[in-house]
Amino acid sequence: MQLWVGLGNPGPRYTMHRHNVGFMACDVIADMHDFGPVQKKFLGWFQEGRIGGEKILLLKPATFMNESGRSVGEALRFYKLSTEALTVFHDELDLAPFKIKVKQGGGHAGHNGLRSIDQHCGADFRRVRIGIGHPGHKERVHGHVLGNYAKAEMDDLAAMLGAIGGEAEWLAKGDDARFMSDIALRMQD
Repeated sequence: MQLWVGLGNPGPRYTMHRHNVGFMACDVIADMHDFGPVQKKFLGWFQEGRIGGEKILLLKPATFMNESGRSVGEALRFYKLSTEALTVFHDELDLAPFKIKVKQGGGHAGHNGLRSIDQHCGADFRRVRIGIGHPGHKERVHGHVLGNYAKAEMDDLAAMLGAIGGEAEWLAKGDDARFMSDIALRMQD
């Protein structure tokens, strides 16, 4: 059993923010793999399903980004899972837009959602880093992260999210390299 968490902020005003791309990834995975209905659990929205032969629990914390670790910690404790079973989908400033990298463990690089999970659960979990690009100047980061995707980015965003959902079976099997390479191939088309 694995717990996959998408990071974002709750509420309609945040829906298309770059900071919410983790929520978007979870929604696409749930839709493409016919997950069960959304339940309110663990201070968030929770769904259960299967990808390939693996049972996957999807969680979108409703605690706002800075408190994501509270929600994740509750789910891990309830299912008696360690951080080895945890995968977190999140936006990444240090990656070009629509690039995907998977990493085990590491720091939070100023990402408040990751910082909260580190504090509540530990840092040794798998991260699916979803590139949003850096705006170029430090003082523009806040507006960039909390800004909506532009209309010109929608086709690339949809393609990337579709690739994440379509290749999720490799992630479920633990083949991170194949997951990344197959997404990169899809994004070249």
